[in-house]
Amino acid sequence: MSPHATEPDVTGAVPQPPYYAVVFTAHRTDEDPDGYRAAADRLSRLVRDVPGFLGEDSAHTPGGLAISVAYFRDLDGIERWRRHPEHLAAKRHGREHWYERYAIHIARVEHSHAFDRS
Repeated sequence: MSPHATEPDVTGAVPQPPYYAVVFTAHRTDEDPDGYRAAADRLSRLVRDVPGFLGEDSAHTPGGLAISVAYFRDLDGIERWRRHPEHLAAKRHGREHWYERYAIHIARVEHSHAFDRS
């Protein structure tokens, strides 16, 4: 990671598989970085109330690359989040203002483990 990149937001404990990972990779525009950060923070708080949400990791670089991974117990949780009204509004606004391009990948996690030096 570059010295100017944001440190990853790692949630801590690794969920017990199986679960799902929604990987969102985006290349940002330079438009409205404060609005983008405020919306991202708001969505990060909202998704915690979605049944089946397990946690998230994210990292951003100064060059506009953003990678976020949200973990869900099941596909129903992903669908509930996909249809959340504020999430839908943020996606529309993002396509119009914040993103040059993005991709979303959904994967079933069969195995995971973690290391924590502390």
